[in-house]
Amino acid sequence: MFQLGKTIVSEDIIEKEFVCNLHACKGICCVEGEAGAPLTKEEVKILKDIYTKVKPFLRPEGIKAITAQGTSVTSVLDEPETPLVNGKECAYVTFTDNGIAGCGIENAYNAGKIDFQKPISCHLYPVRVQDYSEFAAVNYHKWQICDDACTLGNELQMPVYKFVKDALIRKFGKNWYLELEKVVGNM
Repeated sequence: MFQLGKTIVSEDIIEKEFVCNLHACKGICCVEGEAGAPLTKEEVKILKDIYTKVKPFLRPEGIKAITAQGTSVTSVLDEPETPLVNGKECAYVTFTDNGIAGCGIENAYNAGKIDFQKPISCHLYPVRVQDYSEFAAVNYHKWQICDDACTLGNELQMPVYKFVKDALIRKFGKNWYLELEKVVGNM
């Protein structure tokens, strides 16, 4: 691990390789798990504000879940997250004709209806950020369902930090990312 500004960064994001392989996994990360996508407090407000513009991009099951639970929920750990459909997939998930999971929020963004791409936790994956009072921990999250992404990342020689470059810049800023590249260059 190393410090970069007010972050403590795991070397795994430099050493591990990863590229989402949606044709292999079908976006299972939006379906599997025990909770919705982690949200920031700011994102909770954003989801409330943009919901009417996102709603046309959602499945009826997702709309029903959001109507019943709200645009966000609070986890057992008292953290905000996206609601789930029947305790399974994210309420914002969509599916292509080929059964590949996507994001209704991102679909609305891509259609130019909103200016919010999707929750930062989704954009950053497989990087997870844990905020503490004095710093943020930036870690690689290994999940067995992403083995195909690790294999593809290895084949393409794509380090995690490069795969999530845009998300890291969105979260920490361009200067932070440039400093990360300098650290990598000195390793």
